[in-house]
Order: sequence, then C-alpha cells, then structure tokens
Amino acid sequence: MKPKVNDSNLPAEPIRLQVYLARCGAASRRTAETFISSGRVKVNGVVVDTLGTKVCASDEVSLDNRVLKPEQTLRYVLLNKPAGYVCSMADEQGRQTAASLLQPFFKERLYNVGRLDMFSSGLIIFTNDGQFAKKLQHPSSLIEKEYIVKTSVPFPRELAQRFEKGIRIDGVFYKCRCAQPLSARSMRIVLVEGKNREIRRVFDFFETGIRSLERVRIGNIRIDGLACGAFRELTDAELHLFEENYGYSD
Repeated sequence: MKPKVNDSNLPAEPIRLQVYLARCGAASRRTAETFISSGRVKVNGVVVDTLGTKVCASDEVSLDNRVLKPEQTLRYVLLNKPAGYVCSMADEQGRQTAASLLQPFFKERLYNVGRLDMFSSGLIIFTNDGQFAKKLQHPSSLIEKEYIVKTSVPFPRELAQRFEKGIRIDGVFYKCRCAQPLSARSMRIVLVEGKNREIRRVFDFFETGIRSLERVRIGNIRIDGLACGAFRELTDAELHLFEENYGYSD
C-alpha cells in the first residue's frame, strides 16, 4: 500500500500531551502516559509529568530531549519476528530488537503494537499511527491472535479442553477461544485477550515443554508465507477489512 499522508495529525486545537506523543509516532497513548509520568517529556523546555496536560502546534515537545513533530506519513508494517529478538525499542541487556530489523528501511519511527516474548516467533505489527495502535491493543476490540505451538513431548489430553474452559494458575485466570490439537505434539491456539506469557504458563502448568511458539494470525492478517525475519506493509484491503471487523478508522 502507499503510505498515508495524514494532515489531520497536525493539531488545530490543543490536545492532550499523550495524544500528541502518539501522533508523533513516539509510542501508543498508554505507553506515552508512562513516559509523561516518569518525567521524560518536556514542553517548551520544562518537564511535564501531569497527565491531561494539553499542547498545541506552536509548543515544542520533546521526549528524552529529542524534539518531536507529528507524523504525517502513517505506516503499517507486518514483521515475521524471528526467535531471539526482543520486542522493545532498545534493550538494556544489549539483546537484538525486532525494531532493528526495520530501522534501515523506514525514516519514520515505528513501534511495535503488543509483544512476543524473546523465544517466540511470528507476526507483530509496527506502526506510527497511535489511533490504530490503541484499537489493536485494547481488549474491547476482541481481536483474535492465532498461534501454532510445538512441544518437546506429547501434551496431556486434558490440556486443550481445560485451556478452553478456563484455568486458574497462581491466582491468574487463563482462557483461550480455541485450543485444537493438530498432532500429539502440536496445537493451534487462538487467544483474544492474551495475558503475559499466557500460553507458556499454561503449558508449564501441565509440565509440557514448548519447542516452538509461532503467531500466525492477528485478526484478519495472516502470515501467508512471509519468511522469518521478513516484513511487508499492510495492504489497503487488509486495513479496510480491519476497519470493518474492529471499528478502526484513520
């Protein structure tokens, strides 16, 4: 698809600071709030750590002393993340980041929407459109995420049934939409909410080691032969269908 030019990203009226950061492609609104609260954001050279503060086009806004401007070119990029890469813009431990696979090819600052743990592979979306990121991450959108799990040993017969019904582990309730055994050592799993390391925690509970965990679908967007480590921009048709299914509108 052609990158979108979004003149509406430029604020005509004062807007909340976290919205401004999202329009600049710095982060999703939720992440932007943590940046503000931690004192990393300045407005006209003064640290602002109060959520709800409003800014206008004439204000100078910076994050970590880097001046930000609203993005006018909106990008939506699908990456097939290899195992061994972390979903972070930078890593304190010096590990390879998924974002580094895209940085040489885009001048816009793209950030990942949601996460895959370091040892998992598969689809993750990068964007500089804060509104799109918010819709993609919000639990109310009920966006399905599909995974293929391969185990090192045969998994117990009751695992799939109990995961679909719901199971409480260490005080946290885990429930998938679908758990379909494909063989004695592979399973198709569909999540909607997706808690932190949910699939791994459930399989650990049943003492079943995971050999590989790959996300193959996010909503209507499928992996469809995208090579490991490769990326592509979402098509107009994919974004249109996303809007129809989940109410996203740019």
